[in-house]
Amino acid sequence: MKYSYQAEKFFVARSALMLPHTRGEAESVAEAFHECSLGMHRFSEDGLDENARTWLAKLSEFMDTSSVNDTSGRGAWVVKAEKFSTDDLIQISTLIDELATWFDHAER
Repeated sequence: MKYSYQAEKFFVARSALMLPHTRGEAESVAEAFHECSLGMHRFSEDGLDENARTWLAKLSEFMDTSSVNDTSGRGAWVVKAEKFSTDDLIQISTLIDELATWFDHAER
């Protein structure tokens, strides 16, 4: 199965999280989430192993904005990202890195 699009999107997401954050940490997380959402759009998990499925599920939980109230107009992911703890940010970074690596290796 070909995953070049997903590999590219998760690679860009991983890059968005790397320092320095020129626009701010929350905006960088929102940018990474945007890239991840593009990679996951209309994507079938049929070819994924259990690890990749678990990573995607955990990342989707972090990306879920159903309970976010964005009254500022900055974007729900930015508002949510501002509330993430350091541990949350480390976990998000790790999940994106694992997925970028998985899709890259699956492509070969």
